[in-house]
Amino acid sequence: MASHSCVEYNYLGKSGLKVSNIGLGTAIFGERKDGRPGQCNESMAHALMDRFVECGGNFIDTADVYSDGLAEQYIGTWLSKRQNRDEMVIATKFGSLPPVEPLNGLGGSRKHVTRNIERSLKRLQTHYVDLYQLHAWDYATPIEETLRTLNDLVRCGKVNYIGVSNVTGWQLQKIVMLCDFMGLSRCVSLQQEYSLLCRTTEWEMAEVCRNEGIGLTPWGPLKAGWLTGKIRRGATSAPEGSRIGHSQSNPHFYQKSQFLAHPNFSEFATDKVWHLLDVMDGIAKSHGKSVAQVGLRWLLQKDVVPSVIIGTKTIEQFNENIGAASGWELTAQQMAELDEASSVDMPQPYSFILGDLKDRRFRSSDCK
Repeated sequence: MASHSCVEYNYLGKSGLKVSNIGLGTAIFGERKDGRPGQCNESMAHALMDRFVECGGNFIDTADVYSDGLAEQYIGTWLSKRQNRDEMVIATKFGSLPPVEPLNGLGGSRKHVTRNIERSLKRLQTHYVDLYQLHAWDYATPIEETLRTLNDLVRCGKVNYIGVSNVTGWQLQKIVMLCDFMGLSRCVSLQQEYSLLCRTTEWEMAEVCRNEGIGLTPWGPLKAGWLTGKIRRGATSAPEGSRIGHSQSNPHFYQKSQFLAHPNFSEFATDKVWHLLDVMDGIAKSHGKSVAQVGLRWLLQKDVVPSVIIGTKTIEQFNENIGAASGWELTAQQMAELDEASSVDMPQPYSFILGDLKDRRFRSSDCK
């Protein structure tokens, strides 16, 4: 690890595992046949991971389906040649839809999970993964089956901790309660989309994380570039070569692929978003930081967030984003300004139970 760290370290949920508060996401590792822009070849992926470690980063997140397994493969060749495996925290995922769907080739069944972990370990060139995450809820497999299988993987040493991703509040709570009731390894983390342009995660998922001691690791923290400051009020299109621009010119591809982190340009080119970007820009200038750094810092100061997953395609982008990790903080007033500028209308029952009622009961509990 770097002698002078650019990051801070936090425990991942109620576990003894410490992770850097910036995690390196690898969805962009591996050139894709579908033409998505911004993908990294193997040499650039290795350079990004080298730079990440130089800055003190230890938490790398991937998935079996990222570029059809190439992301895991790139991490594996990097680990085998350049790094001390035990210093790194490697997280991967399973269960999402593969490009070609073989029989029993997805989901959370015991057959798929036990087969898939072996394939991921082979690509990653390691004997274990630190965090193995269910990529999405499987409506076909009883969750008890998935959790028992994951517990077996922990017991045999192929997995250290388990987590989940892209689930609803009731699904996350059920997982927590079943793990406790059945005496299984607890879920220590939730990876979920969360940003100043995705606040609905706070309504239930963040509440479960807060109550149950689960670490929330946001993905899509800059909303595919919307929160980088590259798009300004008055723009009529996204920058050429950007993910947003690609989604603008290929809307059917993104709808079919369900890449919700890459919204259509017109969907977010609104007065509310322009106002939010203006607020972020003003706060950024007051700290001598960038708009992107403000967006990341806002997440890092949320009490349920131990680490934010970033995805960058160049060293320059990485160097900018890592500047959010330490050495400065947003004031309480600035956090409140960002909360207000990015707020969304809450439907029932959230407007009731997360509003005045919660505040009144919290205050009344202080009365003796």
